[in-house]
Amino acid sequence: MATDFQTKVEQASEAGEVFSKLFYESFDKKRHLIQKLYLDSATLVWNGTAINGLDKILKFFETLPTSEHSLDSLDCQPLIDQVSGGQMTIAIKTFGTVKYQGSKTRAFHQNFMLTSLNNVWKIVSDSFRFQE
Repeated sequence: MATDFQTKVEQASEAGEVFSKLFYESFDKKRHLIQKLYLDSATLVWNGTAINGLDKILKFFETLPTSEHSLDSLDCQPLIDQVSGGQMTIAIKTFGTVKYQGSKTRAFHQNFMLTSLNNVWKIVSDSFRFQE
């Protein structure tokens, strides 16, 4: 039992590192590819505003200026089977800074919940907040 949990922790850490690098590189340099990272039914909460569904999320992202993210910390945890219904699911928390074109650099934190769909990690929920 403990070995199984340790394996899930290691998988979550590895997946989180790969995912966060891919997500922020895509968001900053290839935003048109970001759609491949979300489930169609994903939810985004952006500074308190809820956006449901991939199409609406993508339309929202189109309104944002060019960005440059820098991560300072990353934490990844597997969710226990009782919470995820046995589906391999991980929680990722990031903290860093972002500079949007025409704006000053700001601190932010972001939380993702990812699930494995046909061995590909997809975003179920995404919560972004500027750190004031």
